[in-house]
Amino acid sequence: MDRRKSLKALALGTLSAGVLLEACGDGDKKAADDAAKASQPAGTIDRMKEEEAHYKQVTSSTFFTPEELATITILGDIIIPKDDVSGSASDAKVPEWIEFIVKDMPEHQVPMRGGLRWLDMQCLRRYEKAFKGCTQQQQMEMVDEIAWPAKAKPEMAQGVAFFNLIRNLTVTGFYTSEIGVKDIGYKGNTPNKWNGVPDDVLKQYNLAYTDKENKECASYT
Repeated sequence: MDRRKSLKALALGTLSAGVLLEACGDGDKKAADDAAKASQPAGTIDRMKEEEAHYKQVTSSTFFTPEELATITILGDIIIPKDDVSGSASDAKVPEWIEFIVKDMPEHQVPMRGGLRWLDMQCLRRYEKAFKGCTQQQQMEMVDEIAWPAKAKPEMAQGVAFFNLIRNLTVTGFYTSEIGVKDIGYKGNTPNKWNGVPDDVLKQYNLAYTDKENKECASYT
């Protein structure tokens, strides 16, 4: 199973349980909801005054530098690349979503910035370039050393923790976007038709619908 299919399976399984990622708590869910609202056009969102004030506060500043955001974009597209089914993480505007999240949830700021710095330092030592300036092969070599916790060397522990975080944020951002929802085929709540209790069950309990009930309640065409 390739990486994208694994992520999709994870999203499908956790969505069915009402949770997108086990690694994300209620705070992440609230932030995801806020980010989803933020992506809607102005004037189409019905916010409370407190929500509107909070949104304006969060979006009034920028956290990541252009270089950091470029690295996040590359990593996101490595985690969820474009395929025949749907677009990539960047197509779903996941980098912008992560920018929103780290301002809405400041506890992510130090781990994210520290992880990005760690990644660049590793690449500078190995390839004499920051991560975003490396070749695709070099980037994948670096990612492969931190993407698999069970296989990672002890000295890669900080990188593993960082990659776990950005992977969780990327998957959450993607599968709560319009592109991601379509990718897994999630349709949400849909109306159902109920034609009443089956005849064999009614007979078992010596019950029956009246003509009025059959006409008005129990049968849908």
